[in-house]
Amino acid sequence: MRKIPMRKCVATQEQLPKKELIRIVRTPQMEVKIDESGRMNGRGAYLKRSQEAVELAKKKKSLARSLECEIPQEIYDQLMEMFKEDA
Repeated sequence: MRKIPMRKCVATQEQLPKKELIRIVRTPQMEVKIDESGRMNGRGAYLKRSQEAVELAKKKKSLARSLECEIPQEIYDQLMEMFKEDA
């Protein structure tokens, strides 16, 4: 049996399997991107795949704090759009 990699959501502080989270990356060029592959270069933070987690991260600024930079509104909009389809 293989070990399931666990990561913590920066908004909800829940430990979840890596596959249930989405990775947001601050690249070495100081750009913020959504990392679908989970392998992009740069500093990463994980968010639970739900609109509630995105709203919480925005309100508490937990994503900005963990990536140590400002998060553009487009990133939050893209995340909300992605998770709207899941609901």
